[in-house]
Amino acid sequence: MNEALLNFKNRITGYWSGSTKKQKTIFFGILGLVALIIALTVFLTSRTTLVPLYSNLSPSETGNIKANLDGKGIQSQIADGGKTIMVPDDSVDTLKVELAAEGIPKSGSIDYSFFGQNAGMGMTENEFGVLKLDAMQTELSDLIKNIDGVDDAKVMITLPEKGVFVSDNEEQASASIVLNTKPGYQFEDSQIKALYHLVSKSVPNLPTDNIVIMNQNFEYFDLKSDSDTSAGATFATQQEVKKGIERDIQRQVQTMLGTLMGQNKVVVSVTADIDFTQEKREENLVTPVDKANMAGIAISAKRINETYTGKGAAGGVPSGSNPGDSLASNYVSGTDGNGDYERKEETINNEVNRIKKQIVESPYKVRDLGIQVMVEPPKPNKPSSLPQARVSDITKMLGTIVRTSIDKGANAQPLTNQDIANKIAVTVQPFNGKTTFTQPAQTSIPLWVYIAGGVLLLAVIILLILFIRSRRSTEYEEILEEEVTIQNMPDLNDEIETEAGLKRKQLEKLAKEKPDEFAKLLRSWIAED
Repeated sequence: MNEALLNFKNRITGYWSGSTKKQKTIFFGILGLVALIIALTVFLTSRTTLVPLYSNLSPSETGNIKANLDGKGIQSQIADGGKTIMVPDDSVDTLKVELAAEGIPKSGSIDYSFFGQNAGMGMTENEFGVLKLDAMQTELSDLIKNIDGVDDAKVMITLPEKGVFVSDNEEQASASIVLNTKPGYQFEDSQIKALYHLVSKSVPNLPTDNIVIMNQNFEYFDLKSDSDTSAGATFATQQEVKKGIERDIQRQVQTMLGTLMGQNKVVVSVTADIDFTQEKREENLVTPVDKANMAGIAISAKRINETYTGKGAAGGVPSGSNPGDSLASNYVSGTDGNGDYERKEETINNEVNRIKKQIVESPYKVRDLGIQVMVEPPKPNKPSSLPQARVSDITKMLGTIVRTSIDKGANAQPLTNQDIANKIAVTVQPFNGKTTFTQPAQTSIPLWVYIAGGVLLLAVIILLILFIRSRRSTEYEEILEEEVTIQNMPDLNDEIETEAGLKRKQLEKLAKEKPDEFAKLLRSWIAED
């Protein structure tokens, strides 16, 4: 391992030592540029951008919202002289929903100033109004999607037209919302109240009475009113109870049939007749302990038996009674005559069950119930694609629900199968008014991050290409210099023309052509030596 690291280090050192000054400058330039791009990316991604959360707030309301956000540890800033509160842009939607659930704000409205800042200069007032309305509907739809149980939402807002005269009364806006809710999800009253509050505060001059909210199954979500003891409040309470019973049965049937046929294949409607009569009575009952013999328990007994035989026996007839009566209240005494006398008297005190009941019957009884179901066949344009056996099964299930929901004491006679069938209606036909939702592709990373990353990657690739080209250009120049140097070097095989060489060639020529003279020349050189 150490040897491999040492070799790698030697290769890097050798490569760096063999690089030119120009190559080293380009390398440091690339390194600095990459560090600068990384620093800018980190700065842009970590920088917190504050956007308006609510505007046109009262000072007290601004202080309450500021305290609420500080308690949650969320960064916030007050602007516009205390009328606007600003929060990080990545949490503004979540905060609007959470604060709406808490009934905040009581005053003010959601800020749409960003739209006016981005509008074109040549835009007419009508065009601006249309685009602003579309922006409000889109923004409100995005807010509602953040509520638990809501997959998608479609919002339709109707804004009143401005009057020509200042004295004209300002009309109110209205809103209709269709929610695409999760199957089987049940909204709590607090969630519905938060939803109404959110919509009311999202649109100027929009009271909750002008808001209609329903889901894809045509189920309405009504805002419950506060408790009151007036006659109108009593009627409203009774209607809420009636709607609650109908809603519970409708959800039960919708969930059951939706699981069988598909949530978008079934529409259920339930109508109920509720008895709100409340009865309060007291019962004092006396029942025997021994119900078989209709007798109680003897707690005390007194028996008297008297007999007398002889002369002068007491006798007589009871006054005011017949001789055959066994009881007499008054006797006429007499001592004449002889006879027998006998008296029997028995007194028994029996204890019985004494029951005292105070009964308060519930005022909510289902006297009658009707269920209407519309089913779309598997092939909408072919009703026969749904077998009749499936329709019979649905009818039987609904009959069981009706039989168990109606109060048993509401009818003098028990319900027959025909009575149950008259309270159920199952229709098979295609649905032409279904609301469709488009699911846009959502990305968790903003688009500008992808653009910045692409630009950064492209810059790195270009710099690497330039570096490689510069490296190759330098190596090519060195190779050319070496080739030029090699071409200018003399051939080692070629003989260098020197004076000694010329003399040697002349002697060889003389020896070949004139051997005698060459011999004389050699002898003269030897003699000289």
